[in-house]
Amino acid sequence: MKTIVQVYQNKIEVKKSTFWAFLCPFEEFKNLLEKLKKDHPKAVHFVYAYRILNEFNQIIEDKNDDKEPKGTSAMPALNVLRGNELINTAVIIVRYFGGIKLGTGGLVRAYSEAVNKAIENAILKPYEIQRTIKISINLKVFSRFEYFFKKFSISSKKEFKEDIVLITLYLNEIQEQEFEIFLKNFSFKDFKFLSV
Repeated sequence: MKTIVQVYQNKIEVKKSTFWAFLCPFEEFKNLLEKLKKDHPKAVHFVYAYRILNEFNQIIEDKNDDKEPKGTSAMPALNVLRGNELINTAVIIVRYFGGIKLGTGGLVRAYSEAVNKAIENAILKPYEIQRTIKISINLKVFSRFEYFFKKFSISSKKEFKEDIVLITLYLNEIQEQEFEIFLKNFSFKDFKFLSV
C-alpha cells in the first residue's frame, strides 16, 4: 500500500470540459472540498472518492458522483486509487462543463485520466501500519526516552505535566519491537502505559 503527505493537482481538458483533479491526504479531504466549492463557484460537479484504513486495519471506501450519471465518475476515480494501492488518500475532481456531452464512456475515460495524471505528479510513499501507544514517563528519565525516539525516528506528541510527560507514540512494527527492548531498562516507577 502507498499514501501521500501533501496535495497534488492536475488539470486536463476533454472536448472543452475541464477536469481538475486534487489528490490529497484523507485528513485534508473535508476542508479541501469546502475550499474548492468556494474557489470554483462556476464548476458544475465536485466528484470525489477516497480509501482509508480504519482502526481495525480494514479498508473503507466511499465515493460521490455529484449528479454525474451513476458509475461514470466517482467509480472510475475510486478504481484508479485502488489500482495504485493508495490508502488514507482522497481525490476530488472539479469539472467545468464545456458544452459538449462526452457520453458514458467519455466520462469514464476523462475522470480516470484526470486522477491518473494527478497521481503521476505525486510522490507516493510506502504506507506503514502504525500502532498508537500512550505512555506516562517520569520527568527524571524523559531525556533517555527522548534520545531513543530520535534515534529510531519515532513520531510523538508530548504533554508536560508537573513531574511526568504524557506521550502519544506512533510506532511501526520494528519501532514497537525496539521500544519493548528499550523499556526493559526501566522500572515501573519510570513509566506506565495509558489506555489509548
